[in-house]
This record gives sequence, C-alpha cells and structure tokens, in this order.
Amino acid sequence: MNRLLLLTDTSGNGAWNMAVDEWLLQTAGDRASPVLRFYRWTEPTLSLGYFQHHADRAQHVSSQNCPFVRRASGGGAIIHDQELTYSLTLPLNDRFSSSALDYYYDLHRSLVEALQEWSITATLVDTDQREDAAFLCFQRRAAGDVTIAGAKIAGSAQRRSAGSILQHGSVLLATSRAAPELPGIKQATGCTVKHDDLLCCWQARLLSHWNLTAHNLQINSHDLTTIKRLADRRFAADTWNRRR
Repeated sequence: MNRLLLLTDTSGNGAWNMAVDEWLLQTAGDRASPVLRFYRWTEPTLSLGYFQHHADRAQHVSSQNCPFVRRASGGGAIIHDQELTYSLTLPLNDRFSSSALDYYYDLHRSLVEALQEWSITATLVDTDQREDAAFLCFQRRAAGDVTIAGAKIAGSAQRRSAGSILQHGSVLLATSRAAPELPGIKQATGCTVKHDDLLCCWQARLLSHWNLTAHNLQINSHDLTTIKRLADRRFAADTWNRRR
C-alpha cells in the first residue's frame, strides 16, 4: 500500500453523499489502497447518527427546515453546512485491529498540523467526556476530537465491516444558520480558513505522514449506477431514515 486514492466530489444531497461513502466501504476490499474523499453538500443538511431516534430532531429547532439523512456510522447529529467533509475508506484484515484507531488519530493530528499554517493552535481531547446525551455531535466530546480554545471544530465516526473500514467526519469552518450555537474555526479564532485551502494543506500533511503518493480514483458508469441505487433504495428511503 504505497498510494492514496483521492476523490474530490462536487456537491451532493444527503442520500447521495452517504451512498458514495457506503459504496467506497463495500468495495474497499477490492482495492489495495485507501481512498480519501472530500465532498460538499447541495444545501444545509442534518445527518443523524445510526442509533439516534428521528423524533429527537424536535430537540433542535434551528435545523427543523433542513433535509436529513441517517448515517451508517454512530455518534450525534451533524449540521452539514459551513464545513469541510471527508471520508477515508481502506481494507483492513482485522476489523478489531488497533490500527483502525490509529487512522482516527492520524487524521485528526494531521488536521491540527495543517491548521498551524494559519497560526491556529488546535488540540485533541484526551478522554471521553460526559456529553453523550447531547443531540448534536459537536456538543459532545470524545477522545481524539479536535478543539480550539475548548470549542470542538472537528469530529469523526467509524464504521467497520468484514475486511474494511469507513471513517468520515466534518471540520466546522464557520457557524451555520441551522446551528447558531456551534462556533466554527472563524468564530473560535477570528481567522477565515477557506475550504479548498484547508483541503489541500490537510491532504498534503496526510500524504507526507503516511509516505504515500496521490492518485485520482476513477468512478465508471457502472459504479455510478450502483451508487445511485444505494442512494435511492437506502439513504433516501423512509425505511432507513425513520427506522428509529
């Protein structure tokens, strides 16, 4: 494994974005290399953690008008708006391997290093804290979360399957109108960090840290058909999104 496959997507809706991540997870075993994907959202969208109840949306008034999708990963709800969103998928021989956690920390440590380019000091949370009941992911604190002056600005979740792993997460660049209580990097530091600038800097840090070379991942028409089927039949369906 000496290369990192890159996929930088245009904007998609919630069902599409989750379907692409699911497809990458399902096909990770067919590739010898990890895939790093960056993507955007067509509109502010709320994603529920896999185990959250749809009825709990009533707790968060500001996002009531946002479309929503249920993730295949756990954790709290996220308002995807003023953010940089990523996913990492890779083959993994042992789904319970400690290396899965290593990737979690590698991504977050490299983000901390990337933010230093803007003279921003970010730190990782040392241990889990007792905000697990919070509806929003960014009001919870788990070991490895990225914070600036106490404000959580990046968090990730993993889903493991036989032979592969998916990690996806968000970096809050600025406050969203759909979640005004959550500060982004701009509010925490007064510094405007542009989406594409952070993407390039973070990507470069990861390539250097893992000693990998970058190659673009090609998605063919058959792959797109499979992804669309996943989007339509699972992630856009009430049987999935309102299952709890």
